[in-house]
Amino acid sequence: MTTDTDVASFIAAVPKCELHLHIEGTLEGELVFELARRNGIDLPYADADQMKRESPFHDLASFLVGYYRNMQVLVTERDFYDLATAYFTRATAQNVRYAEIFFDPQAHTSRGVEFGTVLRGLRRAVVDARRTLDLHVSLIMCFLRDFPAEYAMATLMESLPYREWIVGVGLDSDERGNPPVKFEKVFARARAEGYLLTMHCDVDQPGTLDHIRQALDVIGVDRIDHGVNVLEDPALLAEVVQRGIGLTVCPISNGFVRGSAWEGATKRLLDTGVLVSVNSDDPAYFDGYLTDCFLRVHRETPLSIAEVRTLARNAFETAWLPTTLRTRFLDEVDDAAPR
Repeated sequence: MTTDTDVASFIAAVPKCELHLHIEGTLEGELVFELARRNGIDLPYADADQMKRESPFHDLASFLVGYYRNMQVLVTERDFYDLATAYFTRATAQNVRYAEIFFDPQAHTSRGVEFGTVLRGLRRAVVDARRTLDLHVSLIMCFLRDFPAEYAMATLMESLPYREWIVGVGLDSDERGNPPVKFEKVFARARAEGYLLTMHCDVDQPGTLDHIRQALDVIGVDRIDHGVNVLEDPALLAEVVQRGIGLTVCPISNGFVRGSAWEGATKRLLDTGVLVSVNSDDPAYFDGYLTDCFLRVHRETPLSIAEVRTLARNAFETAWLPTTLRTRFLDEVDDAAPR
């Protein structure tokens, strides 16, 4: 008989793939203060504990206030390198074998940091992670949807000299009043340039089902980030299954911004045949990296070892990986056993 201990042991042991991770969302409080000192930036808090206590959030909009404020400490190429390396080290300790990480260049270029500074720092960390940690990483460039589409297009054009370093593009930030169709031309150009496409359809946003439909039919995304509201529309849910669209669900962050409203959503999606994966989103803010997210799903709706294995496989199946690497990682998942 399989026990909770067996499942938890298997969650720790199984090779993992992370597809929904904002690298700026891994900026832990201690690193915020270290970078502030390095760059001569004054913070309105005495320490990381005070910063966390006095920066509460209850929804996406209030979360974004502190999120963008804290990343002001990211200034130099070294800062971005240190940020990414800190996450890669934590991820490796949780047996993450491959990660596709979002970065938000407009959050930095809009305050005077050059695009190349951001990307060179991240790229150097990616190369070093492969060499020193045996962790494979790809970069996904996200556009901020609360900025004009013209700024997104300019950012896309600025990325082209670095095309070989970026696997795809996404869309994040405040979804209210910023539907996918606002960026239709930007994503069409990105597709023409060879980028793969994903897009946030956040939980319980105004018009969320219409946004999911736009992402599928107007933008033509390869994946959807979040997207759990498909559970409210059987026809849309069936279409996501039929098309084989992966949903990158983030159970801990959903709990922070929606309470218990979507508890069990990951298991429900799994049971309906969706290629759902488990991800950590912004773990420095939501107090949980990838293993913690798997454990949260198991606490909400107990999983079998076979279901944990399927969730792990789903992530690798929907990752933007070369076939040889995908096969290698899937074999590792299939060979995994509880510790």
